[in-house]
Amino acid sequence: MAISFSTLTSSAVRRRLPLVGAFCVLSLGFHNLHPSFSFTTFPSSRLSSGSKTQGFHSTSIRMEASNQNTVPSIVVYVTVPNKEAGKKLAGSIVKEKLAACVNRVPGIESVYLWNGEIQTDSEELLIIKTRESLLDALTEHVKQNHEYDVPEVIALPITGGSVPYLEWLKNSTRE
Repeated sequence: MAISFSTLTSSAVRRRLPLVGAFCVLSLGFHNLHPSFSFTTFPSSRLSSGSKTQGFHSTSIRMEASNQNTVPSIVVYVTVPNKEAGKKLAGSIVKEKLAACVNRVPGIESVYLWNGEIQTDSEELLIIKTRESLLDALTEHVKQNHEYDVPEVIALPITGGSVPYLEWLKNSTRE
């Protein structure tokens, strides 16, 4: 079925396009979207020694300046069944300083295989910005405070960005 753009309201397009763009950037990476970005590789020593992500190698877009006031950071996706669960979990994560910020994205639909059957559920997506070193503690917090048997906790590296924002992220989370 073809959808005419004239049938979409401008507010509906404005609400959806930034979200689509953010998912494209997070999923595809900057280097796949524009060839002029230059990259450097982080040495493995920048990864925390106790982290389960120890073998993980990431790349970084050169930021505004070389800065020792930032830490390796990640974006974590967690889905929740509804608005109330999202509000409660997001609040507890920020209160415990496990993340600097949690975005709540309502109205997603997840299709997945569970117990041998395809399921479809309306959910809310939490986009969590935190330090890489807090992933284990964040995962444990989600497991203890989530109603799903197997909550989604998926981490992606933050490979670059605004240095002031990344400094704020560091200063807003526990060590």
